[in-house]
This record gives sequence, C-alpha cells and structure tokens, in this order.
Amino acid sequence: MTDEIKESAVAYSELVKNFEKIRAYIREFYVYGFKNRSEYSARSARSYDDERRRIESWLGDYMRFTQTVEGKNVFLSVDSRATKHNPFYKAWKAKSFTDKDITLHFLIFDILSSPDIRKTLSELVEEMDRYLCQFKEPMTFDESTVRKKLKEYAEEGIVRMEKEGRKVLYSCAPDTDISNLADMIDFFSEVAPCGVVGSFLQDRLKPHQDIFSFKHHYITQAIDSDILAQLFEAIHEKRYITVDNLGKRFSEPRTVRLVPLKIYISAQNGRQNLIAFHEKANRLNAYRLDYMSDIRLEEVCAKFDALRTAINKVEKHMWGVNCRWSLRHLEHVEFEVKVEDDEQHIVRRLEREKRCGTVERIDEHHYRYAADVFDTNEMLPWIRTFISRITRMNFSNRTAENKFKDDIREMYRMYDIDGGDGQ
Repeated sequence: MTDEIKESAVAYSELVKNFEKIRAYIREFYVYGFKNRSEYSARSARSYDDERRRIESWLGDYMRFTQTVEGKNVFLSVDSRATKHNPFYKAWKAKSFTDKDITLHFLIFDILSSPDIRKTLSELVEEMDRYLCQFKEPMTFDESTVRKKLKEYAEEGIVRMEKEGRKVLYSCAPDTDISNLADMIDFFSEVAPCGVVGSFLQDRLKPHQDIFSFKHHYITQAIDSDILAQLFEAIHEKRYITVDNLGKRFSEPRTVRLVPLKIYISAQNGRQNLIAFHEKANRLNAYRLDYMSDIRLEEVCAKFDALRTAINKVEKHMWGVNCRWSLRHLEHVEFEVKVEDDEQHIVRRLEREKRCGTVERIDEHHYRYAADVFDTNEMLPWIRTFISRITRMNFSNRTAENKFKDDIREMYRMYDIDGGDGQ
C-alpha cells in the first residue's frame, strides 16, 4: 500500500464526530440542490471527498449520477414503492467513539449482565481492574469516570441506581419486550417526528415483513431530528432558546433568542417549522428547522403559558405558518363552488381539508367557503384544486385574486382554449 493510499484510508472513516457537518453536506447536496465538486467552496476539496464517500457508504443504493458540461452531479433517487425504511437514519447510527468509551460500555454490561446482579461503584471498578490487568497495555478507569458513565446510563433508563443504607447499588434495567409492537414501531419510524427513535428500536426486532408503503415519504426530515428533539425539550420545559438561524435573506447564520411555542409539519411537502415568539422584536415568527443549528436551552420563560394561550387564538386564522399577534389586518377569502347531485364527496372534501373558516350551503347545488386569514397567498394552491367548480370568488387581497385569475388566463392561453367570462 502506497503512502498516499494509506493517508487517504486513515483520513476517511464512516464514523461521525460532528453530525452538524454531515447534516450540512446532506442538506446542501441531496436536499436543496445537486452541486458538483467545483461548485462547493465552503470546505476544502479533501474534506468534500471524505464527506462524500462517508455519505455514499450510507446512501449508495439510492444515489445516481449525471454528467454535465460543468462536471459530475450527484442526486438521490428513492422509490417509495420499494423503499420501506428511511435511508437517512443510517447517518444517526455512525456516531464516533473512542477506544476507552466502547471498552467501558461493554465492561459495565458484561459485569452487570442481568438485572439481579447488583454492584457498588467500588466493586465495579475493582472487577474492571481485574479484567483489564490481563492485557499487555491495560486501560484503567477511575471511580469518577465510571460514576459519570453510570449516571448517564441511569438518566437514559438502562441502568438502575438503588440505595441500600449508605450504599448505592447499580444494576442493569430489565429489557422491555417489544416483539408484539413491530408494526406500530415500523409505522412510527416513518411518519412520526423524531422517527429515528423508532428506527433504533427496529434494530432490536427480529426480521419481519414490512406492511407499510407511503405515497408521500418525507425522508429528509431525518437529518433535522436532533434539532426537533431539542425544540420539544425546550417546549416541554417552557424554556427560552438561543439558536443560529440562517434565514432566506442572509448569507450567514444569525443568532436569535426565542420562546419556542409549537411545531408545524406540512402534510403537503413535509417541511417542519417552529412557531416562536421573538421577544426582542415582540412578534411571532415561523422558522424552518432545516435552517436552524446549535440550539442552546436557556432559562424558564415565566410567560410561556400566556403565550401558548394567545397563540391558540391566532391559529384560528392561520392557513400555513404566516402569523402575527394582531388580528386587525386579516384578509377575507371567499369562493363558491358548484356541486352536482352525485358529488357530495366535494362537500366532504371542503369540510375535511379546510384548516380554518366555514363551509355554508347556499342552495341545492352551490356551497360557499369563507375564512379570514393572515395570508391569502398560502391558500392559492388549495383553491386551485377546485378550479373547474368555482363559480364566484371574492378576496379582500385584490393582488392575490388578480394573480389567481391571471394564472387561469395564462393556462387558457397555453392550451389555446376559450377563457370564458373571466369570472
């Protein structure tokens, strides 16, 4: 093996020390856009090659390549009919560790091999020393290191700590039988926020038949799982957060201090947003989770409950994620649809899909939808799905209404058909 190959082999590893770096590469190349090597200037070419090979080791079965005049482009191709499990979860299972970390882990559970074995800290350390002294270059673990690791495992629920007089006894927690929950875990892992938790549980199950397929499978949510978990923790504990947020108008992340209130996940595109109170600006904002990084939990927010109560009133006028405290500048949206005798499914669809507003029957064949919302433009894609049935519309936001009608006229022009009366 040449020195050059040796150097390359040492530099590359599937294991991950800093997941945020991996998240940035996946987001940049396989989520937002498909850049080639020459277009990526954020890091060195060597770093690019190492990260690309690492990601290919997880996603190789889903990667495709095209050759253009600018160079070789990489993209993901995932067939939801054949892909039952989110391939991005593999990235979370490649965490780096030191030799001492992994040795200590297995030593603890070799000694505490069943729940009925209970040891004090000093007994554990002594037994570890007896085992390790058999090696030519033995490791040693002091009581402080072992105590910290046991405390960490106790917080995770995989080690039990019990007091017996002045002594603290440690034992491994009994396993939970999840064999009868395989289908539920399969479903959870693919559709729930932080579904990567379900993926880790799946690894403990025996191979079984997958019964779920997904028409809309939003796999890229997986790389934001850590961000989402920290936001859930902050919301649960009613804390302020400080976060680095990229935003659409800035080339570099900006640090903001927020009170996280709710998570919104789109059923149309899978995008995850945080609705939060920006205290300094005294306003509600929506923040995309894929733009956020390095969340720091701060002190408890004394007015958290009041903010949550207030946002419940605001939600009645939210179609998407655009929102604000004031209800003085709501936009009225109203349109009527014609429904034939055998088309009651259209009425049911109006009732089922409306996120706010009301559906009113006008006569035997006409129904009116009306709502007051923060942003009419967010509703236009949904309203377009009723295009052949709309008989009348009235938007207080005339710009949005004219845009809607202009789009219809352009469609008529493209297909070279009569545009009707323009209503």
